[in-house]
Amino acid sequence: MPDGSELSRPVSYGLVTLPNAITFARLCAVPVAVWLVLQEDFAFAFWLFAAAGVSDAIDGWLARRQGPSYLGALLDPVADKALLVTMYVTLAAVHVLPDWLAILVVFRDAVILGGIAVLSLLGQPPLIRPLRISKLNTALQIVLVATALLLAALGMSAPLGMWVLCWAVACSTFASGTAYVWKAARS
Repeated sequence: MPDGSELSRPVSYGLVTLPNAITFARLCAVPVAVWLVLQEDFAFAFWLFAAAGVSDAIDGWLARRQGPSYLGALLDPVADKALLVTMYVTLAAVHVLPDWLAILVVFRDAVILGGIAVLSLLGQPPLIRPLRISKLNTALQIVLVATALLLAALGMSAPLGMWVLCWAVACSTFASGTAYVWKAARS
């Protein structure tokens, strides 16, 4: 979503921009990443996940330089969430990450999306701005997925640090979801 500095620029209605094409390619990488994990090709899945992260940084940089687009503002978070959520579910399905953590990650996002839908239906569409705890949560989620993929690619079992990271993701996921619900309830 555009931040305050981007709102002063005109918003583009163009569908075909380089940042949007990069974001769309990242979205198209989601089923490939799922398939790679299900095939237990964790090395290639790790590199695809890393490339998706780099592409997110590049399309964000380009969008800030060229000015935001409505499609990009909608598509970018969808691509990011689609990749993260599917990685949690798929890595849990192949027993690389704990099931309970994947359920928590999916549940948090479902509650937030459900809240947005309900508020919109009530005629109060929320202004969505990421909270600091949400940014921390996303960073921890990304680090955990990358670490899990890398360890699985190397054939290593999860060290103690991996379980500490799992609990950090769980706590930040819970805190982030709670913060969004609290913020919505107060407005």
